[in-house]
Amino acid sequence: MILLIESGSTKTEWRYITAANEAFETFFSDGINPYFQTIDEILAAQQATLQTLTAKKIEQVHYYGTGITGVDQQEIIQAVLRPYVGQATIHVANDLEAAAISLCGHTDGIACILGTGSNAGYFEAGKLIEQIPPLGFWLGDEGSGGHLGKKLILHYLHDELPAEVRTAFIKRFGALTRLDVLDKAYKSEMPNRWFAKFSKFIFDYRRNPFIYQLIESSFRSYCELYLLKYSKVHEVPIHFTGSVAFYYADILKRVIGSYKLRVGYISEAPMAGLTLFHKESIR
Repeated sequence: MILLIESGSTKTEWRYITAANEAFETFFSDGINPYFQTIDEILAAQQATLQTLTAKKIEQVHYYGTGITGVDQQEIIQAVLRPYVGQATIHVANDLEAAAISLCGHTDGIACILGTGSNAGYFEAGKLIEQIPPLGFWLGDEGSGGHLGKKLILHYLHDELPAEVRTAFIKRFGALTRLDVLDKAYKSEMPNRWFAKFSKFIFDYRRNPFIYQLIESSFRSYCELYLLKYSKVHEVPIHFTGSVAFYYADILKRVIGSYKLRVGYISEAPMAGLTLFHKESIR
């Protein structure tokens, strides 16, 4: 049995694969981000889910997730999973590898993530050839739900939102104060997750000219700071995965097209592609 785990900061998807021609079992839990969370914090948040793993005869675990920036984060995930999966082999990779497997397969292309955070890389035959390093939530993540939410909150705190949008915002979230926001920004466990939750509100009001411009400017920043710097950006398709890419696909396509770039696949999450890939490995 193979256990696939695909995790963002907001949500984690778990999937068992028993055979290439059999249906799979899927379930969800809170997001995992070992860049922000300690082993103990992840264990506490995922305890109920982890306990269910012990009843399964798992031979391989393939974990793909955000926040895997180096060996330290890989070791955190290994330490979390090992007591619950016995002697199963554990492969830990970042979410960009998941995007590349799911979207590019063995073909050349740029794989992009636009979810709670953002990332991108140019792949040839399944290998990462070129990457403009992401800078994380506070210094980057342009085009992501976290970035959109941060821009919205800044406009709200500076009293720059159109009257109808501000009224709707307060009705949904309450009259947030500067201190409310600062507490979430600097004292919460994963501030990117909190800011990203405002993306749903932004989506609801995307037809408002002010909000539309907010979305477009975030996507343009993503293009100009990352995509346009790839040497073959005009030669290969640009694929996207993530909730922001999926739900804002119409605006994203317009922005990408304005730079004469070619959009490839857009998926809400990479798990479907990962499943096909790993099913092939057990045929």
